[in-house]
Amino acid sequence: MKERMIRILMAKMGEGGGESLLKLSKAFRDSGFEVILTETQKPSAIVASAIQEAVDHIGITTFPGADLSNLGKIRRQLDDEGLPEIQITAGGFIEEDDMPRISETGVAEFFMMGTSIQELIAWAKRNIKSCYN
Repeated sequence: MKERMIRILMAKMGEGGGESLLKLSKAFRDSGFEVILTETQKPSAIVASAIQEAVDHIGITTFPGADLSNLGKIRRQLDDEGLPEIQITAGGFIEEDDMPRISETGVAEFFMMGTSIQELIAWAKRNIKSCYN
């Protein structure tokens, strides 16, 4: 039986970044992942999309104006839904002063702006496992 592709929900927080999120999504798709894009930034809507799409992982790109507390809200809502196995990663724009807060959000990994797409894909291939196989 063929194993299904790893499904990643891609979202963004903050203002801007449509092109970079699309470029990142295409790179993941071309590397063998199934990618679902969402425009919503509300934690409850991101979690609802993750459940509806039966994703294995949520990747969030942060831009200026992102409310980092939403990362923790997404983690708590996934846990409340009985889905602690769905990991969240985030990356992109963040103020240096905000880095200590990231570890409190339950995010598996935060990738600073400038991390290459190849590094992101390599991390994903090593660390994301299917929740549904």
